[in-house]
Amino acid sequence: MKKNRIQKILHLVSALLLAVTVQVQAKSPAPYQEGLHYFLIEGAPAASTGQMELVEAFSYLCTHCNTFDPYINNWKSRQPENVAFSRIPIVFGRGAWELYARGYVTAEMMGIGDEAHAAMMDVIWNEKAVMRTMEEIAGFYTRFGVEKDRFLATSKSFAVDAKMRKDQRLAQSWEIRGTPSLVLNGKYRIAGNAAVPSYDVILEVVDYLIELETAEYQAQTARKAANEVIEAELADEAIPVPAEQAEDS
Repeated sequence: MKKNRIQKILHLVSALLLAVTVQVQAKSPAPYQEGLHYFLIEGAPAASTGQMELVEAFSYLCTHCNTFDPYINNWKSRQPENVAFSRIPIVFGRGAWELYARGYVTAEMMGIGDEAHAAMMDVIWNEKAVMRTMEEIAGFYTRFGVEKDRFLATSKSFAVDAKMRKDQRLAQSWEIRGTPSLVLNGKYRIAGNAAVPSYDVILEVVDYLIELETAEYQAQTARKAANEVIEAELADEAIPVPAEQAEDS
């Protein structure tokens, strides 16, 4: 009897995995391929936890990042509940990029990074206002309720230095070669190329990969639940008969 129950459980797991596969295929009409439309990051975690993070690697001095901004903002308005979004500013060894990156990280530390992001892009690319010192950048951020002296002090802090180093190490480990680039879950890198010719396609690939990661997590959860039931059944079957009961029989 219990053998039959285990077989039914295994059959249920197979059905669940098949359903997940069909679901992904149904939602993903475009055949996006690893190594062409997206790249698997070496050393990335293999297992999915159900929660994901999409990171945009950008620079304020990158014109393509400015053009991409409305696209990613539109995506953010519909992003799945299990996906968080964040940005890291890229330096590439350029002094001017480092200045704006430090300004962004400082603003982020002070809780105004997202709030001020679009305005900074607008000042640089529409108003054509170039800021060449941290004092000028601090002056810009005073529009968002922070004191200039406090901003300058924070920009020189150990916390900002540490975050800057961490961001650039991540960019190196992710093999970021240009901006904007997107990284999902520390596992997939997505950027424009001949096979991904537009920002709309970049975000379609992101949606596809989110579906893959979600399906993988569902499959892991189904396997774990089934294994727990099977182990419980086997343990129950292996319970020894008490000595007194054996003598009575």
